[in-house]
Order: sequence, then C-alpha cells, then structure tokens
Amino acid sequence: MTATPGLGTPQLASPDLLRSVFRKHAAGVAVITAQGSRPVGFTATSLTSVSAEPPVVSFGIGLGASSWPVIAESEHVGVHILGEHQQQLAATFARSGADRFGAPTRWYEGPHGVPVLDGVLAWLVCRVVARVPAGDHRIVLAEAVVGDPAGVGRPLVYHQGRFNALRD
Repeated sequence: MTATPGLGTPQLASPDLLRSVFRKHAAGVAVITAQGSRPVGFTATSLTSVSAEPPVVSFGIGLGASSWPVIAESEHVGVHILGEHQQQLAATFARSGADRFGAPTRWYEGPHGVPVLDGVLAWLVCRVVARVPAGDHRIVLAEAVVGDPAGVGRPLVYHQGRFNALRD
C-alpha cells in the first residue's frame, strides 16, 4: 500500500477501520420494534429503502443483540423514523439493558401487534420477507404493510458517534 497525498496512511480492513470510516457517514436514526413474549426494539442507522414496488426496506441487526431472538422469529416489525427532538429515545433504544418500553417511552400496540412509538416523524409496520446472513449480522428485508408519515419535525441523524440535528 502507498500513502495517498493529503490523506492518512491506508489501513488493512478490520472492525475498527469499518467503525472509523462509518463515523464519517451521517445516517438517519430509526428504531426497529417487534413483539415477542414482551416488546423488543433497538436503534438502527442501517435502515435503507430497497424497493418502491413492492415497498421494501432493509436494516441490519447483530446476532448478539438482545432483540435478535425476537426479530429472528417475528412475522412483522415496526420501523420508526426519529425526529431531532428524540435523542433520548434513540439513546434508550441503543443502550444495552435499558427498559426500552418503560416510562418515559410512549407507545401502543399497532397493526399486527407491533409496538408503535408515539411522536416519531414516520412509522411503518412491515412484513418480514427475508433474513440474509451477513457476517455477524443479519440483513432483514421487510415489505411495508401500513404506516403513517405525518409526524412533524426534522430528522435525527447519527454522525461522529453522536446523535445530531440537521443544520441549514
């Protein structure tokens, strides 16, 4: 490998390199939910629109995540787009061991029994169509069934290891 003028020294691929590179990538913040014997959910920055016809989204989840056993078996999941006013909610769903559905989280049982979070910018309930192996993660493909895009506000983004608001 050779150094590139104006840049640092190239590094061989590793988990640390991947994390460092993606800290430079601003991503929207979503919370994914599902219902098992109890509701589960996690913060995701890997949400992607895959197809418009049919309407399919994808997200990644680690095999070691506490939500994985329920996501692995769920027929439906909730996808929630968070607003800049919801940094604390994003942090709660990102924290291991947190009581994610206890106060102050506001939610209700939505279509297909999926937990739907109150106050988000938009939400979808999706039918899981595939779980694709991807290293220590699974990529979940899910087709939108019902949703609501009517929330008010600006999106929450994740950049440089922090939750941020967009700037004009």
